[in-house]
Amino acid sequence: LLFSLCCFVPSPVNGIMGVKINVDDFQFSDEDLAKFKEQFAQFDKDGNGSISAAELGEIMKALGEEVPGYKLRQMIQEVDKDASGTVEFDEFLYMMNSSRSDKKPGFRQVVAKADKLNRLGGTSANSSEGTTHSFSDDEKESFCDWINYVLEKDDFLCKAGAIPMPIEGDSLYKSMHDGILLCKLINSSVADTIDERAINVAKLSIYKIHENQTLAINSAKAIGCAVINVGAQDLVDGIPHLILGLVWQIIRIGLFARINLANCPGLVRLLEDGETLEDLLALPPDQILLRWFNYHLKEAGHARRVANFSGDIKDSECYTILLKQIAPKNLHIDTSALQIADTKQRAEAMLANAEKMDCRKFVRARDVVKGNAKLNLAFVANLFNMHPGLEPLEDEPEPEVIEETREERTFRNWMNSLGVSPFVNNLYQDLRDGIVLLQLFDKITPGCVNWPKVNRPPFTKIGGNMKKLENCNRALMHGKEHKFSLVGIDGKDIFDGSKTLTLALVWQMLRAYTLSVLQRLASADGAGGAIGDAEVLAWVNSTLSGAGKDSQIRSFKDQTIATGHAVIDVVDAIRPGSIDYSLVLPNSITDEKDRMMNAKYAISMGRKGGAAIYALPEDIVEVKHKMLLTIFACLWVAALEQPAST
Repeated sequence: LLFSLCCFVPSPVNGIMGVKINVDDFQFSDEDLAKFKEQFAQFDKDGNGSISAAELGEIMKALGEEVPGYKLRQMIQEVDKDASGTVEFDEFLYMMNSSRSDKKPGFRQVVAKADKLNRLGGTSANSSEGTTHSFSDDEKESFCDWINYVLEKDDFLCKAGAIPMPIEGDSLYKSMHDGILLCKLINSSVADTIDERAINVAKLSIYKIHENQTLAINSAKAIGCAVINVGAQDLVDGIPHLILGLVWQIIRIGLFARINLANCPGLVRLLEDGETLEDLLALPPDQILLRWFNYHLKEAGHARRVANFSGDIKDSECYTILLKQIAPKNLHIDTSALQIADTKQRAEAMLANAEKMDCRKFVRARDVVKGNAKLNLAFVANLFNMHPGLEPLEDEPEPEVIEETREERTFRNWMNSLGVSPFVNNLYQDLRDGIVLLQLFDKITPGCVNWPKVNRPPFTKIGGNMKKLENCNRALMHGKEHKFSLVGIDGKDIFDGSKTLTLALVWQMLRAYTLSVLQRLASADGAGGAIGDAEVLAWVNSTLSGAGKDSQIRSFKDQTIATGHAVIDVVDAIRPGSIDYSLVLPNSITDEKDRMMNAKYAISMGRKGGAAIYALPEDIVEVKHKMLLTIFACLWVAALEQPAST
């Protein structure tokens, strides 16, 4: 049994932990690297660039093994050279290189078994139900169905024959080839992320296709997707696991985006004793959905409660009660499914009710019975969005709508795009233990964090808060080492969730990260000296004048930036001819809507040109100088990353 493989744990001595890995030393062939990349993606289910114990547990379950959490963590420790608690791709390669020896770690043996499982799994018509399939078949079919649903009114895709796409086969992967559908899917999840004027739709050469994929990747990062070890060519080639990981992130972000007071004022009904609205909205979306589910079970007088989206819903009993409780009365949804003994047939009857509610999405009967947590989570999220069943409280003042600010959302999306773990749902609550902050410092200056000294979850009730506070203090220590302005900020402010002081720290981290990437590229390009705000400003103006552009800016507070022309001209300067100036409104515009049109085009064209811009069009129109610095710095990065012939 695989369980027996979990017992070997390497001792963190003789330099095993903290090893600096140089993957160039491994001498893998291109074919080997492609294979390892796909294997890694099979384990990295959320696509954030690292394999956690939870993700390893999912694979073990698929292999028929129920392994305790501590054993899973031991398996991770076998190959976790930097002691971060997860396995990154370079560590995965280190393991694969080391496994050429006779003694293979337990994790490596799981990789071999998982690889065998995927090879043996059949997806053809000859494969009977119940045989082993690849991990992603159910997800692929569900995602195809959802994409058909949300994009069914897109005239371009329908006329091109891209929508509806067949559910079976490899249509999903082929449909991603030119990047158009992927861009439109991103917009369906977070409206107006991509200015569709920036998408190449005619006479698609491989160059124009790569531009579309680059636009999609950078836009996905901007909405908080972790797109790590995924390039434009991977999407062009239709690599299944990479596409499924990215598509799931995009879909999940769209589903969760509507779980807020603005869309559902009745969320106030889910408050528990002594809890504030802010406390409720700080919960991860999946926890809010579970609370919503259980609220309706209680309102229906049902005795059971659900604690997960897997084992607790397999028999469809709670689903059947939920649907009757939230469905409009005129649909006449009943609980007759509970009279069916066979669980798969009961699930089918329950889903027939969901279809009446236009909510038969993501799951099939087999997904319910198997307890596919990912697909059942998506099913419940869509139920909430379509039929929340939460009327505002009567005779009560309307609750103050607590919405995430643009600044908060930008910072959170930036963090998540880098693959931090856990995923940051609430900027303040999810930074309180210091773990994410330390991960970010390790990305600003790789290797700066001494991970064996970091306190890791789970944190005990007794002494746990002190451990979290120690982490926050350690993070601020790194801030001081990076010359941050931290006057009046200490670890307790971060632990307490102080908004003003947390934002002050996080802004400096985003700035430092952007400039550190730029510094490394500039140094490799032969440029000397430190890069700061003044150097970025000088680069902007020299780039504009060198390309014969009329735009010039005095500072990042220059109000002329509001028209969008300075950003647009820089994009065209670093990629000559990329801007269609017939789409750009004149520099004399004063109307905010007109300026927003230019700003949206500027941001999308910058991303299309290779810049990982996290800022929003509003930051240009409102001349938010801090975010403008990051926009221009990201464009400089894109310029340095271009091939010399471009």
